[in-house]
Amino acid sequence: MPQKTIICTVDVVLLCLRGSTLHVALWRRDRPPFEGSLALPGGYIHSEEDVDTLDAATRMLRAKTGLESPYLEQLGTFSGAGRDPRGWSISIAYYALVPVELIEADQAPGLILMPVDQLKGLPFDHKDIVLAAVQRLRNKSSYSSLPVHLCGERFTLPRLQAVYEAILGEPINKVSFRRKMDEFDMLEPVEGAFETGRANRPAQLYRLKAAYRQSLSVTPRAFLAGS
Repeated sequence: MPQKTIICTVDVVLLCLRGSTLHVALWRRDRPPFEGSLALPGGYIHSEEDVDTLDAATRMLRAKTGLESPYLEQLGTFSGAGRDPRGWSISIAYYALVPVELIEADQAPGLILMPVDQLKGLPFDHKDIVLAAVQRLRNKSSYSSLPVHLCGERFTLPRLQAVYEAILGEPINKVSFRRKMDEFDMLEPVEGAFETGRANRPAQLYRLKAAYRQSLSVTPRAFLAGS
C-alpha cells in the first residue's frame, strides 16, 4: 500500500504587547481547510527555495504579515494524524516578537490582534502552539533580555520595566530591575535623546546594543518578583 505524503509546514506565533496585555497576530485563512477562520501565519515548506525551516519561517512571516522580526526562534514540532483534516502533518513552529506599533501602523495589513488569554476556535492545534509560545516567552523573560524586542527602537527604562512586569505578571523592584539591566549589559543610551512631556524630569532614551539585536543576553539568576 503506497504511503501518503506527509504535510510539512511552518507556523509563526507573532507576539506583541498592547497596553499590558500580550496579543498574538492572526490572519484569516483564504483557502480550505478552515477557510475564513483566524489562524497563525503559516504555510508549506518550499524544498527548492528554503535553505532550512528558519528560512521558511522568515519567508512565511514576510509573505503573510509584511514584517520581519529581529528575533525569531524555533518553538517546537507539532505533529500527528489528527491535527490536519488533509492527512498526517508536521509543523515546525517558530515565535517572533515585534513592537505593537509596527502592526497598528498598518505595516501588516490584514492581521488581527487577539489577547492570548481569549483564544477560541483556532483551527488545527494553533491554540496549543500559541500557549506553548507564551510559556516559552514567560520562562525566558525571567532570565534574559528577550522582552526588549517588544519595545520600539527607543525606550525608557520605566517602559522596559513595565514590559517585563506585563509578561511576568508580577511587579519588579525598581532597584533590582536597574541592577539586572546593568548585569545584562545590553543597553546603550541614545546620546541627547530624552522622553519629555511628563510632570517629572525627562527620561533618558535607550536602545539595544548592536550585538544583541538578533540574540539574547542572559543571566544565571532569574528576576525575583518584588525584590
